[in-house]
Amino acid sequence: MSADILISPGFPEDQRPAAAHLFWQAFSGKLGKVLAPEKKALQLIERILDPAFAISAVDREGQLLGLAGYKTAYGALAGGSLADMTAVYGVFGGLWRGLLLDVLERNIEPDCLLMDGIFVAESARGRGIGGTLLKAVGEEARRQSLSRVRLDVIDTNPRAKALYERSGFKAVGEEKTGFLELLFGFSSATRMEKQV
Repeated sequence: MSADILISPGFPEDQRPAAAHLFWQAFSGKLGKVLAPEKKALQLIERILDPAFAISAVDREGQLLGLAGYKTAYGALAGGSLADMTAVYGVFGGLWRGLLLDVLERNIEPDCLLMDGIFVAESARGRGIGGTLLKAVGEEARRQSLSRVRLDVIDTNPRAKALYERSGFKAVGEEKTGFLELLFGFSSATRMEKQV
């Protein structure tokens, strides 16, 4: 990775809209039917992203190139609440969306840092940013005295799975979506872990 890219905790507040756009580009295939229309989805994402649970890759000009998020007992990169959902989509729209998204929630486990998304700007791919962010997540897990990092990768994202495998993650389980495949666009998610 180039020396002109800075890896640091959080993300610059002036890059919040860029972070929301990168998040949406990475996850709209999975979340698009539930969070549509895009304008409202971006409004929600921008509102809920919490830099306290993120590690960013930024160029020398301060442009956000990538982000890795994680979830702990104290919060998550993309946590939010039902109040956030209803503020953006109204009471009814927020309620049904919140119920559906709750199906995708993953619980934290003792001694484990749970990743809450990783994404790199399309223009910055192929520069080692994803691998560097994964390494930084492992360092964050050690800083928190945790022994492993967990993530889940959907079956429609083989490129991400290959990156995780190159970074030392091993598949430890799989969960099927069943009839929800029609809504979320993937049929299974592989649980992967790495000892740190």
